[in-house]
Amino acid sequence: MTLPDTAANPAGADRTFQVDLRGLVDLLSHHLYSSPKVYLRELMQNAVDALTARHGLESAAPADALGIRLYADGSVVRVEDDGVGLTEADVHNFLATIGRSSKRADRIAEQRADFIGQFGIGLLSCFLVADEIHVLSRSARTPDAPAVEWRGRGDGSYTVRTLPASARPRPGTTVTLTPRADAAEWTRPSQVHALARHFGSLLRHPVTFDDGTAGPDATGVSVNPEPAPWARTYSTPGARSRALAAYGEEVFGFEPLDTIELDLPAVGLKGIACVLPEAVPAGRRHGHRVHVKGMLLSEQAEEILPEWAFFVRCVVDAESLRPTASRESLYEDDTLAAVRDALAERLRAWIARAAASDPDLLARFLQAHHLAVKSLAVHDDEILRMLLPWLPFETTDGHTTLDEFARTHRTVLVTSSVEEFRQVAAIASAAGLGVVNGGYTYDRELVHRLPEIRPEATVADLDPATLTAHLDPVDRETELAAAAYLALARDALAVFDCDVALRTFQPANAPALLVDNREARHERTRSQLAREQEGGLWGDILGALRQEAPRAQLILNQLNPLVRAAVAIDEPELARTSAEALYGQAAMLSRRPLRPAESSLINRSFLDLLAHALRKDS
Repeated sequence: MTLPDTAANPAGADRTFQVDLRGLVDLLSHHLYSSPKVYLRELMQNAVDALTARHGLESAAPADALGIRLYADGSVVRVEDDGVGLTEADVHNFLATIGRSSKRADRIAEQRADFIGQFGIGLLSCFLVADEIHVLSRSARTPDAPAVEWRGRGDGSYTVRTLPASARPRPGTTVTLTPRADAAEWTRPSQVHALARHFGSLLRHPVTFDDGTAGPDATGVSVNPEPAPWARTYSTPGARSRALAAYGEEVFGFEPLDTIELDLPAVGLKGIACVLPEAVPAGRRHGHRVHVKGMLLSEQAEEILPEWAFFVRCVVDAESLRPTASRESLYEDDTLAAVRDALAERLRAWIARAAASDPDLLARFLQAHHLAVKSLAVHDDEILRMLLPWLPFETTDGHTTLDEFARTHRTVLVTSSVEEFRQVAAIASAAGLGVVNGGYTYDRELVHRLPEIRPEATVADLDPATLTAHLDPVDRETELAAAAYLALARDALAVFDCDVALRTFQPANAPALLVDNREARHERTRSQLAREQEGGLWGDILGALRQEAPRAQLILNQLNPLVRAAVAIDEPELARTSAEALYGQAAMLSRRPLRPAESSLINRSFLDLLAHALRKDS
């Protein structure tokens, strides 16, 4: 570390920050830019901005008269433009001062919104692949301006020379890099060409690439031979639709279920949203391909759409969205929020059109993306009214729409969890009850809103009393004959706060039904914890919170042959073991997580029954 010269810098005097350029380049490469490949994007972006500035000076010049030329032959990478160029003063101000951008100059400050880059650090990205940057430029602002050469090196030094105008006959700028050996991956000709197409395929200025193999007079191959697909003219609407779908497949690698055109004139945004043909996990957000003024900004811009819109992937090109300093994502501001809301409205409108005019498309869309639509319907009354009757739900009649289900069942019962539905589905169906599985995300809330769409429908939560009321009691004689067994069973299952009853119900192959719910189990667990606390503040708190929790019910099916054999057992220990086994089997069929005591009971009852069978055979 070098100590400051106190004589040259007396106390209280202003000082200038000293910048370690190598450290700054390392910072950029590891924390600002995602990959060294961005060097070419930064050079192309600077060229585009230079062309934009020149069009501001010479507005009468046709847009395709000025362009960008790329050259790479393995030994050098060169980017040349016909832009506004730089004077010697510009070179000192803008190339040798980190963070100062020519787009901030007073004479073009009012045009800053026309430029992609505004941070003044893009040229530094070239140090990710080269140790020296060579810039040759001639300003278009003065007809007889000389050419200016700037050489910047990775150690922070630079030189500037003024050259005759003949060194660059036309205004514009040429940036030349001599790649380092470790940067060959990003600077070989085929890669430079691929990167140029990747970043610049939608640029409005002509961009060409030359690898030196076609001779000195070659003009190079076009990087962006056609405008964006949404900017072209097509013979028919069908041809346009097919072309947009083909472009979406080329970009994303899947054939879209449909394509939605996006057009927001207020921010100069155009593009397409491609509807995914298959379902994706709930909440999984895809990155979207965002161009700003034709230059690719990001392929992973999640922030352009709301979270519920995970059934589409977008390609958009915008004029007024603000890139971050790395130019690899979007700056979160009011404009971006407004764009997100407007694009969300376009997606809602597409769903509405499909619902109104294309039932086949709507059915295919809902089959793949019903969860996304359910998440939207929860918060969007219009989508709810349009699509709730069409959304599929798991019910006792199988997977069906609420519209079909409500026609069969005037009272729609809904469970609060998947495990409760699986407990009761077969028995409720046999009893003629219409039950919907409300355990999946959004389903219970949406089912309860069915009366808003079908006023004649009634929706209620399924509770144990509703179900048991539809189970037929056994006759008096059978009840008395089973009384001793039921008493032993209740005693054996008291540890689980479980009562035991004997009923008849369909299907007959179901030996037992365990009627319970999650809230009751939680309350019993809390009560048990309170009982285990001997005094103390915590025990008092839990005791005050404790309330009488409803007990679980093991309902045995008298129609089942196994149950009829069990209730006739006259050996007390065997009767207790059989009751424990029936409880364990019913608990497993409910598919809820088993408590450790229940797992132990299942193992013990199985071994006890096996031992009894072996003793009987011997």
